[in-house]
Formats: sequence, structure tokens, C-alpha cells
Amino acid sequence: MITIALPKGALLADSIKLFQAIGLDFSAFLDSRNRQLQITDPTNTALAVLVRTHDVPVYVEYGQAQLGVVGYDVLLEKTPDIANLVDLRFGVCRMSLAVKEASAYRRPTELPPNGRVATKFVHCAKEYFRRLDLPVEIIPLYGSVELGPITGMSEAIVDLVSTGKTLKENGLTEIDILFNSTARLIAHPLSYRLNQDHLCDWVEKLRLQV
Repeated sequence: MITIALPKGALLADSIKLFQAIGLDFSAFLDSRNRQLQITDPTNTALAVLVRTHDVPVYVEYGQAQLGVVGYDVLLEKTPDIANLVDLRFGVCRMSLAVKEASAYRRPTELPPNGRVATKFVHCAKEYFRRLDLPVEIIPLYGSVELGPITGMSEAIVDLVSTGKTLKENGLTEIDILFNSTARLIAHPLSYRLNQDHLCDWVEKLRLQV
């Protein structure tokens, strides 16, 4: 029996739909009355565990799950030792640099040296500004990072953007895109290499659904 790490939140419904297409039904996770964190599909072929999206690669890296679904943004932020196998083409979003619409900054290089940037994606932000050779102070925030520029704590934010509606409603505008992100199918490297529990067959079935 294989174990699959599924992400709570925005990617869950599409992830469940994907696995349903290959005969694995974990739709009980979509029932608001369900409090279970792990369920077995009706055919007793696979076990799914429901975890926070940032924890998916941790479960896969440490072998508690052989497969997982997670955003590319999480992989770039956490840099786990996993096999990134398939771009699943849902959960489309982008990692963006944004500032107050009223500010004078319209390009990243216009930010002041040692300016402050609020983000929950600390690693991604550091790498981005390192490539630009622009020294900034990264302020880790794990709530509403939009408040950084609004309150004057930071000149800019680095955050995940889907429609851009939240930025607009808070008077912010994007001035650069760090990268685009989609959901990815990941696997435990050794399990995949050894084809444990016919893992390669499951991966190929999923690949054909994309």
C-alpha cells in the first residue's frame, strides 16, 4: 500500500480529482464534517494523509509518504530532497514583488539599499535579491504580509499571487514576478528509484491525466 501526502487548502480539491481519475478516491477529505487526517481509499490500495501544504515535502522526504502534491513555490522555499516528477498544471499562481501603489518604486532596482521586504517566503526572497545584488532586510511575517507596506514596516513584500485581487484591495501593485508556480507531483527518491509498491506505475497513470 502506498501513502500519499495531500495538501490542505487550495490544492486539495484538484488533487483529489486527479487521484479519482486513476481509481483512488479520497473525497471524504472534502466533507466538512470529516475530522480524519488519514483515510484509505475504498479499494484498500493507498492511504492518504492530509497535511499542511508546507509539510507535504517533509513527509515525502522522510519516507512517511511515497507520493505528494505540493506547489512549486513550496519546493523552492524549502529545497527538500525529493523527486519532482510531474507538473500537474493546476494551482497556477506567481511569486511577486509588490509595493504600495502610491510609492515611487516601479522596478526592483529602485528600492532603497537595505530597504525592508516583508515575506513568508524568506529563502525565495533572499535568493531573488542576491541575484539582483541588491542588499535588503528580509522581515519574516506569517500572517497578512500586505500589512508590511501599509503600516510602514516595509517598502515591499514578496508573496504568492493568484488573481491580484487582494493586492489591489490593499492598495498594492506588483512590480516584478520572481517565478510562476503550479502544483507538482513529488516522490520519495529511493522509493521511486526502486519502484517500491509499483510506484512507477502509479506515477505513469497520473502523468497520463495531465
